Amino acid sequence: MAYRVVITKPGGPKVLDIQQISIPEPGPEEVCIAVHFAGINFADTLMRLGFYQPRPPFPFTPGYEVSGVVHSIGSKVKGFEIGQRVVGLMRTGGQATHVITDASRALPIPDELSLEAAASMPVTYITAHHMLHHLGNLKPTDSVLIHGGGGGVGTAALQLCQWAGVSKVWSTASAAKAEIIQSYGATAIDRHQEDFTQIIRSATNGKGVDHILDPIGGEHLKRSISVLAQGGKLYTYGMSSAAPSSKRSLWKAFKALRSRPRFDPMLMMSRNQGVFGVHMGTWNDEMVMQEQMENIIKGMKEGALTPIIDSIYDAKDVALAHQHIHDGKNIGKVLLKFVE
Repeated sequence: MAYRVVITKPGGPKVLDIQQISIPEPGPEEVCIAVHFAGINFADTLMRLGFYQPRPPFPFTPGYEVSGVVHSIGSKVKGFEIGQRVVGLMRTGGQATHVITDASRALPIPDELSLEAAASMPVTYITAHHMLHHLGNLKPTDSVLIHGGGGGVGTAALQLCQWAGVSKVWSTASAAKAEIIQSYGATAIDRHQEDFTQIIRSATNGKGVDHILDPIGGEHLKRSISVLAQGGKLYTYGMSSAAPSSKRSLWKAFKALRSRPRFDPMLMMSRNQGVFGVHMGTWNDEMVMQEQMENIIKGMKEGALTPIIDSIYDAKDVALAHQHIHDGKNIGKVLLKFVE
């Protein structure tokens, strides 16, 4: 049976449903992928609560990344074969047994990579790579602060920093995730017990860091920019502060949105700083996307990049996966499995 995950309306994990579908037909420049694994991200939980943009109107199928085999090919598509193992980056709709994506957003999986590892790549590694390399032009002498270092993007960013030879790296997370952070040569900061602003100021003699990755947003973003060095770059790619519990709370979302910083252009000019908003699901430069995916696969083949897979849930247990991520229990990537 072909089926998909559906978020029926805004709310808790109970609003998730499994619905039967017909296998879709690809357009001339598209491929249909029979999905084996689909990534699930914190953004999916925020969309379920109704707090994440852009998103389709309810009801809709979430999911930005898949791995599987080519099921069918559009008439103008070249370079793919039926049954070929591929990874795909979706704009949305990836959590289904069969999905359609532009051929330009799919890439063959080399024999060295498992389908599980491939499904862990698109959102986490491309987001981290895009921030640090495409936007940040990361150098070995740079300093980096990574918030949420135990999550999917966080662990990917830690590995990318290590691969690039960056030695001055700090990362915030819960105490339970300190070991994984330290394993990549970074300094772990307990987000519940320690003040990262004081630690960064002390470690850098008040200069701050060159790059800050912040998926938390709200008031937290103000604290992040306070330790951004002259000429530094701040990347904001989420707002987990809008959903601190599994229940939908408009008040919590309002507080997070209201506390967002208003950046002073004159102050930023005087300090030569930059702030970037990052959402790879809406990125339209397919050539840049392909180049980044190829570089990440190169790193995986060399053993420099190794996806940390926290857990794999049967797709029909998607509500449990949402709760696991929302509770912040995952270290690395959470996947949904669509094959028996």
